[in-house]
Amino acid sequence: MHYNYFLSAAFALCASQVSAESIKATLKTDQGKNTINREIYGQFAEHLGSCIYGGLWVGENSPIPNINGYRKDVFEALKDLNVPVLRWPGGCFADDYHWMDGIGPRDKRPSLRNNTWGGTIEDNSFGTHEFLNLCEMLGCEPYVSGNVGSGTVKEMAQWVEYMTSNEDTPMARLRRQNGRDKAWHVKYFGIGNEAWGCGGNMTPEYYSDEFRKFNTYLRDQPGNHLYRIGSGASDSDYKWTSVLMDRIGERMNGVSLHYYTAAGWNGSKGSAIKFDNDQYYWALGKCLEIEEVIKKHKAIMDEKDPNHRVDLVVDEWGTWWDDHRRPPLSAECPARRFCGFSLPRRFPSSYRPCEDGEYRTGCQRTAIHDSYRPRRHRPHGTHPNLLCFQDVRSFPGCHLSAHDNSLRHHEGAPRVFHPYGCSEG
Repeated sequence: MHYNYFLSAAFALCASQVSAESIKATLKTDQGKNTINREIYGQFAEHLGSCIYGGLWVGENSPIPNINGYRKDVFEALKDLNVPVLRWPGGCFADDYHWMDGIGPRDKRPSLRNNTWGGTIEDNSFGTHEFLNLCEMLGCEPYVSGNVGSGTVKEMAQWVEYMTSNEDTPMARLRRQNGRDKAWHVKYFGIGNEAWGCGGNMTPEYYSDEFRKFNTYLRDQPGNHLYRIGSGASDSDYKWTSVLMDRIGERMNGVSLHYYTAAGWNGSKGSAIKFDNDQYYWALGKCLEIEEVIKKHKAIMDEKDPNHRVDLVVDEWGTWWDDHRRPPLSAECPARRFCGFSLPRRFPSSYRPCEDGEYRTGCQRTAIHDSYRPRRHRPHGTHPNLLCFQDVRSFPGCHLSAHDNSLRHHEGAPRVFHPYGCSEG
């Protein structure tokens, strides 16, 4: 029996703490039973901190070396990682983003205030064309998050048509006027994000009705079939998953789950650089709890969807701490506080609940908070965290043994090099 998972991660990999000692590990590839899909190594690009502007995108006229406006060192790092999936524009930013402001000549695009992350003013020079062209250049699947919170059905329907129609439709003609003749291929589409919070503060019943309405008008264009992802639960909100499975389970291809290690969302989240042993071990335990959380959501889905038609899409997870150097909501973290230990603990804990089937996932890009931020002492902009990913380019398609946990760390090996991530880069 197969049960699909599509895991996405808000993370920044921590290679800088890896020990230089020689280690020996054995992967028993002939004993694996279930396949871990390569999309587990996907990425996330949100308009948050310097993830987009100054990180991924500097513009074609920037003195910083670039490839068609994409920062050269960052692009080459991502290309080298064989990124399978890239999610954009959010995150919470998605439900305050209006895509038509980000198309057409860049000098004619209206600016926007990023109300979600620090109130920064953005010039909209990175929009639909820039994102989807980047996905083509990287050879990865786009994962677009649509605006349910402040958007309209018409706006979302037209966006899908603009991106994916090759016919003589109004939005396809507009795309051609903006310089792109052939439609892009867009596979993954999120119908809202965190509808229980920043995406509209909805109840699961209300969101289910909104999903039905929006989804009705997201029409597949010839040659493009959307994989439709519902805005799922936060952490252990099992009622949310239950309601969505009851009300719209037959209409979704996947339902998301977000899981963060944070001291809380109201007020301080805890210092990124000052913490005691109790806080350290609390965070360790919270990382490990993702296994039980996934199992319980999965049990609800199994009961309501015995044929496993709907996938569980863990498309945001990580750690989150305050940055004493920046204003609240600036979303950039100065330290790798729990990066190193959260990575190897979260993913094995996420693998095990899917022992009865294929593991199909897609993760988030590492640059959300700090990894691609330009710095004087970091001339190439990228953080050593990315080096972790280079060691797992051969992992996609490997098998996981449900019985002997053949991906378990070798005794005595450093516990920070595993190819996984956390949100506070």
